[in-house]
Amino acid sequence: MNSMANVSVLVVGVVCLSLVIALIKVLHKYWWKPLRIQRLMSRQGINGPPYRFIHGNNKETIKMKQEALRNPMPSLSHDTLPRVQPQIWSRIKLYGKNYLSWTGSRAMVVITEPELIKELLKNSERAFPKRTSRERKKEDDFVLKILGDGLVTSEGEKWEKKRKLANHAFHGETLKSMSPAVIASVETMLERWKLFEGKEIEVFGEFRLLTSEVISRIAFGSNYLDGEKIFDMLMKLSVITNRNMFKARLPVISKFWKSADQIEADKLEKEIHNCVMKIVKKREEKVANGGANSFGTDFLGLLLNAYHDTDKKNSISQQDLVDECKTFYFAGQETTNSSLAWTVLLLAVHP
Repeated sequence: MNSMANVSVLVVGVVCLSLVIALIKVLHKYWWKPLRIQRLMSRQGINGPPYRFIHGNNKETIKMKQEALRNPMPSLSHDTLPRVQPQIWSRIKLYGKNYLSWTGSRAMVVITEPELIKELLKNSERAFPKRTSRERKKEDDFVLKILGDGLVTSEGEKWEKKRKLANHAFHGETLKSMSPAVIASVETMLERWKLFEGKEIEVFGEFRLLTSEVISRIAFGSNYLDGEKIFDMLMKLSVITNRNMFKARLPVISKFWKSADQIEADKLEKEIHNCVMKIVKKREEKVANGGANSFGTDFLGLLLNAYHDTDKKNSISQQDLVDECKTFYFAGQETTNSSLAWTVLLLAVHP
């Protein structure tokens, strides 16, 4: 009986000690460390909104964004900061051009002085790394679910290898050869616009279709329908990412419990992977069946050549291949689409 009692006491003691250690870790990460950073920055003259336990300034930021987008803009203006980044606009007025804010328990120094920004970027090599290896292992990192470890997020030798592939696929002569395909897609869109003469056109949606078709055709050798599902799923994943950008993860609990958004994001990530692999397999089968002599010279073809390369220095993994496809499907379409829509808006404001 005494031995059983001793074992029970030992088990209870271990459990209690584990809970105390876990509590100390939580308090250190979500309370003591943020307050220490806040004091250190304040001594250097960098102030900002006070840190709130776990959430930081996320709740305030979300509220400001919702209020800014609640009503349409009264008039077109170049003064877009109050609407696009209302939290930055508001805090600059309160705390100055450089201030400290909090995304959850993570400190973020916002700098808006051009000369200081220039000095920092010029003299602080490696001070602004991309997402770290530790972040890449986080299952709830929504941005990495969209881009993976592709050109935008990779570093070092892996980045150099992927940069060379991209440069080879999109150098000057190659871009010239793509012009006819791009022009054909634009002409098709303009013909469709003639049907809406005298009516409003949602140009952002139109440019989304255009850029999706162009990227599918020139980078992956497929039509829009082949990439449509991938584009749609990436857009859904983007919406989930924006929705969770300023949401704090509850300590301990978040490791054992997934939100509906996390579950949906995991599902979309797997489906995107499968859709990309279908396009890859289709190209591989075409070569295997004698329908083509090589994988091609477009971006997908170059990725496949690297994937099948026996030299480890030049080869990439299957996951690298998928991540690069996701990066160019999303980043290529999103940036071009936004730029075209913004250009048309400026032309409308200044006819």
